[in-house]
Amino acid sequence: MKRIKEIIIVEGRADERAVKTAVDAEVIVTSGYGISSETWDRIQRAHQGPGILVLTDPDHAGEEIRTRISQRFLDAMHCFLSREDATAGDDIGVENASTGSIIKALEKARCRQTEQNCRFSASDLSAFGLVGSKDAADRRDAMGKALGIGYGNARTFLRRLNNYGVTKEEYNENGKALFTGDRT
Repeated sequence: MKRIKEIIIVEGRADERAVKTAVDAEVIVTSGYGISSETWDRIQRAHQGPGILVLTDPDHAGEEIRTRISQRFLDAMHCFLSREDATAGDDIGVENASTGSIIKALEKARCRQTEQNCRFSASDLSAFGLVGSKDAADRRDAMGKALGIGYGNARTFLRRLNNYGVTKEEYNENGKALFTGDRT
């Protein structure tokens, strides 16, 4: 079992169990959006020590928790699961992801860039049908999985492209690999 030195931050106990099944790591559970002062203190100690990896659910609540953590810890590493990898029935969450999906998400951890990098625009999203098409959400999910930045609505996805160090070459290579042969 792969050992992860950083402390992994997740939302709930079921997420913690899934992560500990996938890797040997210390995990901090936020218990949802209402993060207690004790939990903030634990995250602070982890951040100052081995570092933190944020792995939240690919949904609105998970994004809100990720944002709150990012505001306090600008250099936190972020790991993203695709909606497809984290969905079982109608439930979306880390706890539904396979061991392999969790490991891949951890391996693709990215640090948010301190300087906003506006290399990408809405026209870049249009180039691969990530906006303005009936399957745009599915395409963003696939591209986010390939890039390791997870799913997001168009605005969130564009922000992640610009904030998590994705290069144009990386974007274009993955887009061509995923979507060659269809409308691109």
